[in-house]
Amino acid sequence: MLRPLLYLCVIALTDAQFNATSYDISSCPIMYYGKVYTEVYFVTMYVNDRPVTVAKVKSGSFVDYVDISGCRESGIGVPPDSSIFYDEICTMISCSADRSVTFKGCNDWERCDGDGTCYVNKTCTVTGPTVIDFHDTVNSVEDRCAYSLLKDSYNVEVLANFQERRRKDVSFLDSVTLKAGGSVYHLEQSGRVLEDNTPLNLSSTYLEINGLEFFRDHTGVTVKQFAFGRMFSLFFDGDTVQLNTEASSLSSFDGLCANSSSFSEAKLSQESSSSCDTQYSEPADSSINCTTMTDRCNLLMEAPFSSCNDDVDPAPYITACSDTLCKYPSVDGLRCQFLEAYARACSLNSSTLVEWWSAAQCPPPEDFCQDKMCSDHEFCGEINGNAACLCRAIKASKYRESGTLGDPTVCTQNSASVTLVGCLLEEVNIDYSRLHLNDETCKGEKDEESHMVTFSFDSSNTCGAVITANDSQVIYKNTILSQNTSSDVIVRQDQISIDFSCTHTQPEVKTVAFRIKDSSVVQKMKSGAWNYTLTMKAYTNADRTQVVDSNTDVLLNQKIWVELETDGLDEDLVAVVTDSCWATSQESSSSTPRYDLIQNGCPNTADQTVEVKGNGEGTFNYLSFNMFQFSGSSAEVYLHCKLELCIKQNNICIPDCSGRSRRSVRSKYRRGHGASSLISMAWIH
Repeated sequence: MLRPLLYLCVIALTDAQFNATSYDISSCPIMYYGKVYTEVYFVTMYVNDRPVTVAKVKSGSFVDYVDISGCRESGIGVPPDSSIFYDEICTMISCSADRSVTFKGCNDWERCDGDGTCYVNKTCTVTGPTVIDFHDTVNSVEDRCAYSLLKDSYNVEVLANFQERRRKDVSFLDSVTLKAGGSVYHLEQSGRVLEDNTPLNLSSTYLEINGLEFFRDHTGVTVKQFAFGRMFSLFFDGDTVQLNTEASSLSSFDGLCANSSSFSEAKLSQESSSSCDTQYSEPADSSINCTTMTDRCNLLMEAPFSSCNDDVDPAPYITACSDTLCKYPSVDGLRCQFLEAYARACSLNSSTLVEWWSAAQCPPPEDFCQDKMCSDHEFCGEINGNAACLCRAIKASKYRESGTLGDPTVCTQNSASVTLVGCLLEEVNIDYSRLHLNDETCKGEKDEESHMVTFSFDSSNTCGAVITANDSQVIYKNTILSQNTSSDVIVRQDQISIDFSCTHTQPEVKTVAFRIKDSSVVQKMKSGAWNYTLTMKAYTNADRTQVVDSNTDVLLNQKIWVELETDGLDEDLVAVVTDSCWATSQESSSSTPRYDLIQNGCPNTADQTVEVKGNGEGTFNYLSFNMFQFSGSSAEVYLHCKLELCIKQNNICIPDCSGRSRRSVRSKYRRGHGASSLISMAWIH
């Protein structure tokens, strides 16, 4: 503090000195001795190389006195009734005529740069769901949105992205986006930094890009910028981001770091309808002892943290710590996370806490999840002391509610697959690489980005699938199993057995009437998981190239070829057997009179015009007969054919028409087949 001081400065001068125009009077008092002069001299007086006053020395006596009474403190002198601005301390000092002192300098929260400018040196900490802003006010983010943390007049903007972790109702800082120098940098929980979606190769030495310095070590990633006479730094370790800045005024900032309660203004607009701001609720965790957690947070007021309490207020950090740990389990390093954030804030304010972690029973600071790459629906957490990609609560909720590890089976015409969620497997300590289908050589394939694990088989490789049939379906069943080797005397992983299956549905009964001038009946089948087409076509030649159409006249006793074909079935696995074909004069297949063309898969021996080709060999066959009409009835003839699917595996699907009894013939190909189905064609003369 400056104080008024009245004094006389006295010094002995020689004639030569007296004739000079200035004197250093730092070592006061001074008195002028000399001869009697008849002239008047104006002499400039200096204190510490600063001009203080101009003294008027008048002759007329042997000794002259010069009164330079003013204000002086710690070597700083100010003449009466004047003001001087001192750059070194950024302070304007005023000395009144009556020697009272006033001064105006930097505010309590500001510092002087030694060159006449006041600036703020402030730290903003975002850790877990909480934001501690530049004013030491703490608030919590309650949704899973992106927010602007800091935006300044130098076109630097920092965004924070929040996501849920183990609970749906608590969001955590998940990643940070920095916009500066015309580029966008994305800092992830793994310690990876992307510049416009391209990974940066960071090491223990600084990498300078567009005026930014990037540095990564075992504790996390640091970004610094020195520009326009101020410093800006960002530190992110995957759980906490701390922004430290120097600026001439806090009013030049926007975002949550400037005002942690400005959520509506700082929230980024959502381009999609993802409803990031949806609020979730969950039952309280009864295992949490809030009193114990609060006591742990209060360690910030004890040694060694207490040595920093005057520089960094621990109150907002204690609030952030206790608010989080009273509703979220103390896992994934959370019990030390807030203490570490406070210790870093102290170091940013030149108050380093030496080995605080020992007193707090914490591991030394490190980025635990560095280089652990997790997908969008995962976060990096801890399992048995190791970093692991765990499922976010919202993503995993539908699987946990249904008690499954993955999505339902996907069936196509020729393949079946099931996909398991990699993070669910990791949470229950299952190594996907030890899983296989019935055929142990059929392993799951892991997607490197989503970490989803897919098991599949198809017609070319059934991977040991068991194929069965009932009255309505052909079923393909496989199982995901844990691998056991002969050397596995004991195991420490859960053993699993997951069945999954796909079905072919037998053709449904369909009756579609066509006049003889139409060539075919086509039925699109959509039953169960497989889609296929069943077609009945009529031809007038043995090569089946001349299709009966609307202009074709079919005469009595003219030979007709009728082809029955399926599209969408795998002929390596399934065969189509025409069990019987018969004609009626009415649309109903059970009406009378009835005339049989095929019985038990074989031609009616009473009609020598009937032939059957390819029956039970593949996915199509055909029959031929001479056209006829019923005696004494209308000109309408309805042709009905009963079809069956036969599984080729371990079954004989080709009917034996060598002359055995019908019972033996029927049992020969029916072993293992499914239910019969009917398709009909109407012939109208």
